[in-house]
Order: sequence, then C-alpha cells, then structure tokens
Amino acid sequence: QVQLVESGGGLVQAGGSLRLSCAASGGTFSNAGMAWFRQAPGKEREFRAAINWSGGSTTYADSVKGRFTISRDNAEKTVYLQMNSLKPEDTAVYYCARSKYGADSRTAAWYDYWGQGTQVTVSS
Repeated sequence: QVQLVESGGGLVQAGGSLRLSCAASGGTFSNAGMAWFRQAPGKEREFRAAINWSGGSTTYADSVKGRFTISRDNAEKTVYLQMNSLKPEDTAVYYCARSKYGADSRTAAWYDYWGQGTQVTVSS
C-alpha cells in the first residue's frame, strides 16, 4: 500500500515562496510519474505540475509556468514543489499523487494514490 504524506504548506504573503514536499512509502516510486494538484473551496481539483519517473520530463499548468518547479529525489522517495512569486489565487489545499504510469501527465485519472493534502494560504 502506497502512502503519500505532504508537508511544507503554510501562510505566506503575496510574492513569497514555499516549498512543498511529498514523502512516499510502500509500493513503487522510482518508476512512477508524480504530480501536484490543488483544490480550493467550492472548486474542482486542478492540475499544477507533473514529473516523469526519471525527472527528465515535466509538465505545468499555464498559470504556474515560470513560478513553480517540480522535482524529485528517487533515493529519498520524495517529490517537491517549489512555489515562487505566490499570489492570493494560489491559495488551496495542495495534493501530491502517484501515477499508474511512468510518464508525466495532467490527467487526474492517471493517478491512483493521493496524499491527504497540505494547506497553502497566500495573503494579499
């Protein structure tokens, strides 16, 4: 059974930065794509960023390109999301997810394990 535990969320002022971490345990990690999604109150879950199994390919939502960077450490079974130039509209619960496949994808149906989420709040 795969478990994903996110950390690093918090309250930050607009323009600030946060680094989210997602530690995996159980199951496979190094051959699976990973991703970050977010969900704001009353809204659908939205894709933010994905990375393939090796870290050699990444995909981003248009609204975070140039601000967010996804990376992974397969030895540590951890995926990261560096978030810079944060905006109030980035406020949401952020979830990491493990893909059934090795490629990076923005499609939520590709992901079979999800973490419990970490709250990110950006004040104006």
